[in-house]
Amino acid sequence: QVQLVESGGGSVQAGGSLRLSCAASGRRFSTYNMGWFRQAPGNEREFVAAITWSGSNTFYADSVKGRFTISRDNAKNTVYLQMNSLKPEDTAVYYCAADQVMSKFSANKGRIDYWGQGTQVTVSS
Repeated sequence: QVQLVESGGGSVQAGGSLRLSCAASGRRFSTYNMGWFRQAPGNEREFVAAITWSGSNTFYADSVKGRFTISRDNAKNTVYLQMNSLKPEDTAVYYCAADQVMSKFSANKGRIDYWGQGTQVTVSS
C-alpha cells in the first residue's frame, strides 16, 4: 500500500510560480513511477507529468512542457512539481499518482494503483 498526500497548492497570478509536493508513505516508494494529473471543473482528469522510479526519465504534456518540472527525492519519499509561468488555464485540482507500470500514465489512467486526494491550484489573470 502507498498513501499519497499533496501539498503546495494555492492562488497565484498569471506568470507566477508554485511548487507542489507529494509525500508518500508505505513501503517501496522508490519502486514506483510517479506522476501528476489535473482536473478542471467539467473536464476529464488529464496527464501533466510523470517520472520513472529512478528519476532518470521524465515525461510532460505538451501544454506544460518548458514551464513545469517534475522531480523526486527517494530518500524523502517525495515527488515535486515545479510550476512556472502559470496561466489561468492551469487552474485545476492537481493529483499525485503512483504505479509500477509507466504506460498507465499515458494510456490507462483509470487503472493507476494509487492517487492522492488532490490540491487546488488557481491562477488569476
